[in-house]
Amino acid sequence: MHEPRERGGGSGAAPTRADRARRVAHVLRGQVLRGAFPDGVLPDERALVAEFDTSRNTVREALGLLRDEGLVARRQGVGTVVVGRAYQHPLGELSGLAEVLQRHGVVVNEVREARSVRPPRTVARRLGLAEGGPAVYLERLRRVDGTPLSLDCTYLIPEVGEPLLARGRDTLEKHDVFDLIETAAGTPLGTAEVSVQAVVADPATCAVLAMPAGGAVLAVERLTRLADGRPADLEFIHLRGDRLTLHATLDRARGGPGAAHRQP
Repeated sequence: MHEPRERGGGSGAAPTRADRARRVAHVLRGQVLRGAFPDGVLPDERALVAEFDTSRNTVREALGLLRDEGLVARRQGVGTVVVGRAYQHPLGELSGLAEVLQRHGVVVNEVREARSVRPPRTVARRLGLAEGGPAVYLERLRRVDGTPLSLDCTYLIPEVGEPLLARGRDTLEKHDVFDLIETAAGTPLGTAEVSVQAVVADPATCAVLAMPAGGAVLAVERLTRLADGRPADLEFIHLRGDRLTLHATLDRARGGPGAAHRQP
């Protein structure tokens, strides 16, 4: 089957079938992640060919990309069905991961490690601790509906972390750390500095998160401060890139390079 020609008068080389398949996959991936197919079944190939004005081979290649990502599968007599689920984490609110994920399913926290440590110097500096002084290290594996989703490695200042250790493993597994920090500190959390980077997970992380070798994770580094400005904890979070999306609603009128030009 011949591929349809690109419409319009644009310049440049004609896209290859791989390019067209990638574009179709971008749109379908977004639909899958947003839950646009409530019955879990994608439109059949004929409908997708018509929707994207492309060939059946291109549609099949696009679906193959999503299948390789673990988002869809082909089922005899049914068609292409959604098999992978992604969860949204809002970037615009300071919430613990468990607080957010409880909206989507049953969250289980497995405490892998919880103890007093001497943190690396760079961690101590960011937490405002004296070099060589103690901190509390907490490592937890998060599962949602039985699926491993994140590996959280957290350093806490002693006045916050030590009361958490005293509460015991059961409390650490059943409660979000942010709630426990506010209780221990007697003051609410204030602000957080967050950076996110997509990285290829190391073999050990892949094994813990039940990911295929070479899978991608969202590596999140978050320094959270109490309302009075004191650092409370520094987190290194590895989120499965195939199971979580970061979401925000942004308003250009509220700031950014073009805001000044739009003032009355």
